Amino acid sequence: MPANNDKPERISEAEHAVMEALWQRSPLTASEVCDEVCDTREWSLATVKTLLSRLVSKQAVSTKPDGRRFLYSPLLERTEYTGSESRRLVDRLFGGRAAPLFAQLAEAEALTEDDLSEMEALLRELRK
Repeated sequence: MPANNDKPERISEAEHAVMEALWQRSPLTASEVCDEVCDTREWSLATVKTLLSRLVSKQAVSTKPDGRRFLYSPLLERTEYTGSESRRLVDRLFGGRAAPLFAQLAEAEALTEDDLSEMEALLRELRK
């Protein structure tokens, strides 16, 4: 059982790729997850099974027997994960303040006109 208020342990970059496959469609077998990620990552089915096992032990993924195979489903919602990871990034790199993050992105020219328009719309909504 996770120690931090029943939240799953931190998910690695490799585990995140498996979670993305499960967030797109679930439940999936290990073979089906491999169909989604193995070619682009140059992974084997054994690698995917190891990552799924880790995610089950972290309580981020559930497993259900289905004959001689298992079906995997995410226990962690994508929005919950991205929210906590975003907060962790802002806390760790920007002292808990989001404005310096946006300034950094703007200085690096990493924001498109569409990004800026979306941010402006979000700010208008927040100020209502």
